Amino acid sequence: MAMVNPGAEVIADGHIHVYAPLRGKAIAGARGMGDARIFALSMAPELISIAGIYRTSETPWPDAVRGRVNAVNQVFIGASNEVGAFRAGVMATWLGPVGAVAFGGWGIVAIAGLWALLFPKLRKVRQLR
Repeated sequence: MAMVNPGAEVIADGHIHVYAPLRGKAIAGARGMGDARIFALSMAPELISIAGIYRTSETPWPDAVRGRVNAVNQVFIGASNEVGAFRAGVMATWLGPVGAVAFGGWGIVAIAGLWALLFPKLRKVRQLR
């Protein structure tokens, strides 16, 4: 779904996915689906409801602040993708494609082994909660 502007309303029996800013109203699980979720690129809603439980924005963020956290987050995500692609290209240039993949695989195994030695309690965890 595209941007949901202030005053607009989205109602769904299940989940709601907004691949843009959510600034209006979002009502998920309209027929009682308690595990419904609302996903949005930027959350600044007037109202959110999941299975009849409502939360409103009584004091909305000022326009000067709204969306800034998401903007900073997107810069870091974009930069990390670029740095990762650069690193992969350099490794493939130096070691060749097969060497880069093999080196990366051994690197992951080495890091996992190092973490197992450095954090023995982590090794014993069976479930994340």
